[in-house]
Amino acid sequence: MLTAAQMREADRRTIEEIGIPSLVLMENAGRQAVAAMEAVYSDLLDRQIAVLCGRGNNGGDGFVIARTLVQRGADVAVFLIGRVADVRGDARLNLEILGRLGVTVVEIADSQAWELHFSEVRDCTLIVDAIFGTGLKAAVSGLIESVIADVNASDIPVVAVDLPSGLSADSADPIGPSIEAALTITLAAPKIPLVLPPAELRAGDIVIADIGIPDEVLEGVDGPHLELLTRPAMRELITPRSPDTHKGDFGRVLVVAGSPGKTGAAHLAATGCLRSGAGLVTVATAAPAQSILAAMAPEYMTEAIPSDAEGLDPDEVERVIDLARDVLAIGPGLGQGRGTREFVRRIVDRATMPLVIDADGLNAFTGAPDRLAGREGRDVIITPHPGEMGRLVGMSTDEVQASRLDVARNFAASHHVYVVLKGHRTLIATPDKKVFINPTGNPGMATGGTGDVLTGMIAAWLAQLLDAEAACKLAVYLHGMAGDLAEADEGEVAMTAGDVARHLGDAFLELTARRKVVERGDAG
Repeated sequence: MLTAAQMREADRRTIEEIGIPSLVLMENAGRQAVAAMEAVYSDLLDRQIAVLCGRGNNGGDGFVIARTLVQRGADVAVFLIGRVADVRGDARLNLEILGRLGVTVVEIADSQAWELHFSEVRDCTLIVDAIFGTGLKAAVSGLIESVIADVNASDIPVVAVDLPSGLSADSADPIGPSIEAALTITLAAPKIPLVLPPAELRAGDIVIADIGIPDEVLEGVDGPHLELLTRPAMRELITPRSPDTHKGDFGRVLVVAGSPGKTGAAHLAATGCLRSGAGLVTVATAAPAQSILAAMAPEYMTEAIPSDAEGLDPDEVERVIDLARDVLAIGPGLGQGRGTREFVRRIVDRATMPLVIDADGLNAFTGAPDRLAGREGRDVIITPHPGEMGRLVGMSTDEVQASRLDVARNFAASHHVYVVLKGHRTLIATPDKKVFINPTGNPGMATGGTGDVLTGMIAAWLAQLLDAEAACKLAVYLHGMAGDLAEADEGEVAMTAGDVARHLGDAFLELTARRKVVERGDAG
């Protein structure tokens, strides 16, 4: 995922260092956009299509789109939002090619011209928005604002090229009025406003078009590393199991969770762990809750931790650490008694194996976030929802939500931990300042217990992959995919955390293409 500056740098390197001419990139962009439109609109060539072009390179892409559609027999009307005299470079060349092919380009130089010709746009059944790309920095006004308002009010589906015009490539917050697209064909890599709220609501469905910029160029540009998780990339993290393996090969996970009245959280975490392939799972829980938890499932083992009215006994920490082998997950349903808080803090201080910390495990560090830190040779993964994140950093939930990227990235880097900031478009921030955005999941997952399932999943994949970044990415992606499958069966309102856990196997089978369960339109 690239910012405007990173996209310009990727273009420059491709042109100057790789040697692919800018005109070729523009041609690729236009033709790939048409291919994407054909895949989405089976009746594309039967539609009346208005192509609205700006004066810059985005407009040049639009001219290529118009030419390609005309050559395939479509009924196309082309409008330049601006003056012909202001069109330069490759865009000007493609504008002139249209003229030599006999295609009329209507110049819309002012609001009066737009009012005169808007009826022609309104008669079309599809609009291509190629007015602005990634270069916009300030809110539109005047003529462009009128164009955007009229197009949005027309109810004609809009295909945006690279970005819906009016959005900034550098911000998830709309900077002003923008096109409300049904489909956005983004070039080379996704842009921030296409995948993060609230701007994502204006982008519609997203297709990434390969315009010929090499992957090594996209990955090598300087600046913040922001990446959208995709199905092919997640599939590559999974390797088939060898026939001669045994349960010890897939990790032994200790889940420290649950308390009287909150055994469900421990059960869901353990189930997420087992359903994600961990070889052996043990749940250590408050002694009064052990018998209840043990009766909930036969597949995991249980261990009692002495407790009293103030929670878990902190003096039991060393014994519990001795129970842990490969990965220790801690927090779901533990409670927030004074003893429990001290128990959690001691575990995090003394444990040498990788840790996954969630829920009350995180609440134990409210007011003392500096004690929550990774160190050389031991990965720490925290999985807060926005409220828990806010308590750690001294911000309100709304403040966290308003700056999710920065909050997650900064905490991960300063505390040397992996941050899985849950919610719509769950973020994964790494100690080296990379951030990954998850496209799977749905509002039906906003129900108690789904985060507990995720905690267990991350611990299980960490035990198998031995790579904290990979474990977070795969677990988060599969968790959302399982939620999508559960939603398809149960609906958003009725689905529960248990439904998500029950669909983990189907999600894994779909990701590995061993069984196709449901079609989903996520990127990749």
